[in-house]
Amino acid sequence: MSLEENVMSQMKDAMKAKDEALLRGLRAIKAEIIKAKTDPGANGIVTAEGEIKILQKLVKSRKDSLEIYQTQNRADLAQKESEEIAVIEKFLPQQMTAAELEEAVKAIIASVGATGPQDMGKVMGVASKQLAGKAEGKAISTTVKALLG
Repeated sequence: MSLEENVMSQMKDAMKAKDEALLRGLRAIKAEIIKAKTDPGANGIVTAEGEIKILQKLVKSRKDSLEIYQTQNRADLAQKESEEIAVIEKFLPQQMTAAELEEAVKAIIASVGATGPQDMGKVMGVASKQLAGKAEGKAISTTVKALLG
């Protein structure tokens, strides 16, 4: 079942259950999928990798908003953002732990033959592709910097 079909079936259940938080999160996912399908060159198709990127983008934007709301003491808005994050993260693959990420990056550094900070671009290119959906880009970057620096 594709992400879109899964979201649609869960939307029906959420409407019946009158679960507003779940419904908000699902509607956000659906809107982004529709937007991605209508992008030039998409031909009405979103790949599995594209779906993961959409979900990661949604989570990242909500985490950024959540941080802002928390610093401004807007608990009402922060609550909505955290509810939507929880809904969207259910559709993402399991994220790597810090230890798993470090091991994966060490293996990539060895395979690329990186020796220092000047090779960060090479390592990041490979790491971003291999670890897409399994870890955030910021976490990957931080780990690569720590291991090369």
